[in-house]
Amino acid sequence: LLELAEQIEKQVKSVAGAADVKVEQATGLPVMTITPKRNVLARYGLSIASLQEVVSTAIGGAVVGQVFEGDKRFDLVVRLPEALRQNPKTFENLPVPLPNGGFAPVRELADIEVSLGPNQVNRENGKRRIVITANVRGQDLGTFVEEVQSRVEEAVEMPAGYWVGYGGTFEHLISAAKRLQIVVPLALLLIFGLLYMAFNSVKDSLLVFTGVPLALTGGVLALWLRDIPLSISAAVGFIALSGVAVLNGLVMVSFIRRLRHEGRDVEQAIIEGALVRLRPVLMTAMVAALGFVPMALNIGTGAEVQRPLATVVIGGIISATLLTLLVLPALYRLTTRPKAE
Repeated sequence: LLELAEQIEKQVKSVAGAADVKVEQATGLPVMTITPKRNVLARYGLSIASLQEVVSTAIGGAVVGQVFEGDKRFDLVVRLPEALRQNPKTFENLPVPLPNGGFAPVRELADIEVSLGPNQVNRENGKRRIVITANVRGQDLGTFVEEVQSRVEEAVEMPAGYWVGYGGTFEHLISAAKRLQIVVPLALLLIFGLLYMAFNSVKDSLLVFTGVPLALTGGVLALWLRDIPLSISAAVGFIALSGVAVLNGLVMVSFIRRLRHEGRDVEQAIIEGALVRLRPVLMTAMVAALGFVPMALNIGTGAEVQRPLATVVIGGIISATLLTLLVLPALYRLTTRPKAE
């Protein structure tokens, strides 16, 4: 696991945007290994179990009796003091009784080695696992993970029974993206349905609905100008932006329709409607846009969520307002026939 993790760590560090890449601490615990010398033990006529018993007693202790205090019982354990147990030299000189009498030090009967061993072995769902963590800076999360996946598949050969999983914020991104695939079309469909209920006309509803694409274009342009990657919060901003963009178009077209019902011809109704509704449209746009300015300029806690959302809304409102004031009247003129005299 550690060897594979180090290979993956190397690949992650080579991807643009990777920061603070590190492997979970899995080693670093000193481990003393005592390996019996079988040929020496055979020469002394000593079994491995006898050697293990001496070492086990010295390190872990052995129960040799019990101590009674009233109705309480305590095991009496024999072992080396803590200070001696932490010193490998102690075990080298530890005497082991021989079958024929006498003693031999452990260093003659076994090889003693102290090395760094596993510090911890973590498991998840019954499987051993090791974690490689990284922050992403100057790169969108989706592109970063796609690049990591590609490089890991090409450069790291996974033995049978081993696999790589990607979680954390990326896992939340995938989950949110799946929800948005349902929420966004549903929101747009709901907006169109409300427009149809207001106008009872598919043509006028589609005219007002054209504010959504241009508003989305302005939001994307604003993200590009500020060099902010598309994120889930930005996608939520697009949903909110769609409602604001449609609101201004609704105000404009409703007033033009009312003027036409009063008997004005198409061109006169469009010109008067655009001039009279100029101030309400600008007020609606300015209030919505200025309200998001503090969020768009935020650099403190929560900025990674607030800045994309506010940037999308501000940029989209600007482009949607231009559509409402300039393009929407022209589209209404192109799609509306004058009333017959």
